[in-house]
Amino acid sequence: MNVHVNYLNRAVKEVTGKSTTAHITERILTEAKALLQHTDWNISEIAFALGFDYPTYFNNFFKKQTGTNPKAFRLIEV
Repeated sequence: MNVHVNYLNRAVKEVTGKSTTAHITERILTEAKALLQHTDWNISEIAFALGFDYPTYFNNFFKKQTGTNPKAFRLIEV
């Protein structure tokens, strides 16, 4: 895109009202929920598919965003 990251972040926030980080977080969370609901992949496979280096990082991210861990989410939602 040939623009500085700060300019891009400012433009995204100005247009959408949300930071670039918020958009990325929402997208990862949406994908995580879909994978938990619609696949039989284990939590580690989902974590690696979403780009997390360790399943624990994914668990912490998911719990921070939703208030529940991925395993509990899968059991409740399915």
